[in-house]
Amino acid sequence: MCGRYAASKDPAALAAEFDAVDATGEPDRRPDYNVAPTKDVVAVVQRHPRDAEGTVDDSTTERTLRIMKWGLVPSWAKDASGGAKLINARSETAAEKPSFKKSLAQRRCIVPADGWYEWRRDGKVKQPYYTTGPDDDSLAMAGLWTTWRDRTDPDSGVLITFAVLTTAAVGPLADLHDRMPLLLPRDHWDGWLDPDRAEVSELLVPPTPELVASLEIRPVAPAVNSVRNNGADLLRRVDPGAGAGEPALFGP
Repeated sequence: MCGRYAASKDPAALAAEFDAVDATGEPDRRPDYNVAPTKDVVAVVQRHPRDAEGTVDDSTTERTLRIMKWGLVPSWAKDASGGAKLINARSETAAEKPSFKKSLAQRRCIVPADGWYEWRRDGKVKQPYYTTGPDDDSLAMAGLWTTWRDRTDPDSGVLITFAVLTTAAVGPLADLHDRMPLLLPRDHWDGWLDPDRAEVSELLVPPTPELVASLEIRPVAPAVNSVRNNGADLLRRVDPGAGAGEPALFGP
């Protein structure tokens, strides 16, 4: 699964990496080394632009960075409280689930991450592990997004939320958890973000052995268990036995 990740790059760096326009309105956004569900995060989307009157221009598309809340709230939901439960969507069944199938066909995004955390029980405690790429490139996690508005309040704004797609874990990642984020290789980005493409089943595949082999999995300190802790030191490799006596505060 994906229940916690790190995202340290500012919007300018992400815009350059994903060839996108920064539409976050937060150029000084601070790094977040402990991104948890219900937080507002940066995602990459591609849509047909609208003019000043709201007319859609079908002749072109624009790739932008947007702020979204982690935890998908379906457009038909009566309230937004269930979003914290829909943080992940299984890639194998998303096309069949009422909460996800429309977004899979029409509203897909990329969620940039430095890496993600997973927990494995070692004895009486859960040992956190951090999985990251071999260089400074972001991991492109596949996401689904949608919009929601409170129908009981005509003055309410639009809430934009997302879920991270997961797939079967492969290789050494399966030793941590049976699920992992669906990572998109660069040559899948255009197809995944294309707003005119509804059929993406061929992109819903586990990462290649080559991609998995390039990832680094390292044990990190139990401090990441608490969402109150946030700093680059959370990513530092530690001796798994060093925190064996410390209880896990939260699971993923």
